Amino acid sequence: MTVNITTAIDGAKAKLDVEGRIAVDTAGELNEAIVSLPESVCDIEVDLSNTTYVSSAGLRVFVSGNKLAKSRGGSFCVSHPIGEVMDVLTMTGITDLINVID
Repeated sequence: MTVNITTAIDGAKAKLDVEGRIAVDTAGELNEAIVSLPESVCDIEVDLSNTTYVSSAGLRVFVSGNKLAKSRGGSFCVSHPIGEVMDVLTMTGITDLINVID
């Protein structure tokens, strides 16, 4: 499986659009995209509107991204999760740990 990640940076904010599946074989790509953001970026948004699946490996990336953003004095959120992706976020309780924007 593949995942396509498009990153847009505007000052201290970054938005990563994720298309495809975030699974054990692709989560590393998302993690690398997040950790390689310039240190000046402190607010991170991961747009899931085109994401069809998120595994526990993807959830770990979200938690790590949240810690990174907070360590930089910023915020982390996932936005626009659809269908089963939102179900996974809710059922796992990750919505209690990270911001989720509809």
